[in-house]
Amino acid sequence: MMQQPPPMSSDQQSQQYQQQQQWMMMQQSQQQPVPPAGWAPQAVPPQLAQAQAQAQQYPAPQNSGSEEVRSLWIGDLLPWMEENYLLTCFTHTGEVVSAKVIRNKQTGVSDGYGFIEFVSHAAADRVLQTYNGTLMPSTEQNFRLNWATLGAGERRQEDGPDHTVFVGDLAADVTDYLLQETFKAVYKSVKGAKVVTDRTTGRSKGYGFVRFGDESEQLRSMTEMNGQYCSTRPMRIGPAATKKPVGGQQYQKPTYQNTQGNQGENDRNNTTIFVGGLDSSVTDDLLRQVFGQFGELVHVKIPMGKRCGFVQFASRASAEQALSLMNGTQLGGQSIRLSWGRSPSNKQTQPDQTQWNGAYYGYPQGYDAYTYAPPAQDPNLYYGGYPGYGNYQQPGAYQQPQQ
Repeated sequence: MMQQPPPMSSDQQSQQYQQQQQWMMMQQSQQQPVPPAGWAPQAVPPQLAQAQAQAQQYPAPQNSGSEEVRSLWIGDLLPWMEENYLLTCFTHTGEVVSAKVIRNKQTGVSDGYGFIEFVSHAAADRVLQTYNGTLMPSTEQNFRLNWATLGAGERRQEDGPDHTVFVGDLAADVTDYLLQETFKAVYKSVKGAKVVTDRTTGRSKGYGFVRFGDESEQLRSMTEMNGQYCSTRPMRIGPAATKKPVGGQQYQKPTYQNTQGNQGENDRNNTTIFVGGLDSSVTDDLLRQVFGQFGELVHVKIPMGKRCGFVQFASRASAEQALSLMNGTQLGGQSIRLSWGRSPSNKQTQPDQTQWNGAYYGYPQGYDAYTYAPPAQDPNLYYGGYPGYGNYQQPGAYQQPQQ
């Protein structure tokens, strides 16, 4: 028998009522995404429906310690994944209470993450250990789960420095869990790992991040793990964008961008990146030094008298990683803007000279900036806690909870 939560104050009741009304209005106005043909909604058992009705009368528990947490964060949700789908994923456990998908307040569209509440901390822990990194029903996407909240002591750790490395050249089958365990087998201070995925398809983009609690282990890993295998491919390790990859150049944390790409983004043969907003002190050699850390370069050029440049990579994957990591960072004291340059397939209709003379300066469309920074989907930095879960607060950038 479930223990009833404590009664709410009048302020809490009023706040919850407003949130419920707003959520219901968004539900009525938004268009429902279409799930895959292989998935059919299942009826929710009466016991679960009753538990959900009880849970909706109270805000989610505000924990005072990690042992009281009974809610999990779930991320990288596809647009059609709504509450009923999440419930059916775990109904068979008999221990799920409720599910909530976080949506944009203006559009009602899913923000790609949510929360699932279970009857106890032990039940939530069993689901986390069993399902995290495994395949979600009727999709090619893996579960991405973590604790929704942490103890106060763990939250305070988030104010400390980040000890994070960038991991490139990942095989397509590498999951968060596999990446984490690959490093954790060598370094005991590993806190977690994140494989960056395409928000539309859910497939890996071939790179990710590993976070450490100890800076000395982070620094060692960049040498010791570089070239080591994770699954079927050797990894390429480097500093995350929040560190100083080049002497004296401080890279600030870029903000999340979700803008439409141009033709160059859709052309898989395009490996050229446009770099705008360059400081007058930046040279070809400095661009080559900064972007060379992401892979082999074919050509680097800053047109004379221009405040922009072009960087061409030997591989598409290297270009994607560089664009994702460097967009919005600082170079030479200026925030740089990255977008795709001209696709090679377009050179037949436009002279080569325009490729390097700044003609594409007017395309600041950017890319999904999954840099290691407070991103939008997951509250409290890369692996932070979730204050205000009971109010379903929406963070401003894509983040991942801490474990």
